[in-house]
Amino acid sequence: MSELGRGALSKMAARLGEPVQYAFRLGEQEVPVNPLIGKTLRLEYLGAIHCSHCGRKTKTSFSQGYCYPCMSKLAQCDLCIMSPERCHYDAGTCREPAWGEQFCMTEHVVYLANSSGVKVGITRASQVPTRWIDQGATQALPILRVATRQQSGFVEDLLRSQVADKTNWRVLLKGDAPPVDLTAVRAQLFEHCADGLLGLQQRFGLQAIQPLNDAQPIEIRYPIQGYPAKINSFNLDKNPLAEGTLLGIKGQYLLFDTGVINIRKYTAYQLAVHE
Repeated sequence: MSELGRGALSKMAARLGEPVQYAFRLGEQEVPVNPLIGKTLRLEYLGAIHCSHCGRKTKTSFSQGYCYPCMSKLAQCDLCIMSPERCHYDAGTCREPAWGEQFCMTEHVVYLANSSGVKVGITRASQVPTRWIDQGATQALPILRVATRQQSGFVEDLLRSQVADKTNWRVLLKGDAPPVDLTAVRAQLFEHCADGLLGLQQRFGLQAIQPLNDAQPIEIRYPIQGYPAKINSFNLDKNPLAEGTLLGIKGQYLLFDTGVINIRKYTAYQLAVHE
């Protein structure tokens, strides 16, 4: 087998296209993945993890790519990233106020996506449509524009009383979810949650939380020739090799005839890719 590249792994670069175009990111090097579909591919973990923030060697990757000290001190690893409504910036206790101002005190989008079924989610406005691709959504629709990450968290918390906020990864990797009329789901959500949305607008201001009534759904197609017969996950910590015939790519998952692997899970792992 010939080596295509090696280095510190990051989540795959993904660009919206017909289908989505992917590339491995190994340090500064990018290796296109779409042309490898249908071929034998081997991923080899080289036995080292270097923190994606400070570069320190670490035995364990925390929060997808960080050493323990960085995980403990970086704002991007704080609990409020997973639970935005718990943001404590206004309390003056943000781990990195400058980082918070850049990434949290900025416009966010609340959206509906169809991945393993309809779900609600949030993302920075600048991350549309990348966030949807990373989640393996085949349909997506922005439904509200919100002034800050914390406010988007409050909106998501309200809407998930009516719709799921998680993707079932096993269902995701068995095939595409049936198409859904996301504009109809949006209308139903706005109707069921009207009082709650009005309360949030009164709290934060009409300009802070704006419905995107005219937004249209987009459809996303992934480069997939087939799905594995069984959803077995490769674990590079237990076996340093993941190999087989590459059947396709969905979200941040590689689909082999021998199993699946979530590339994002192994951020900061030193990896070699062989064809």
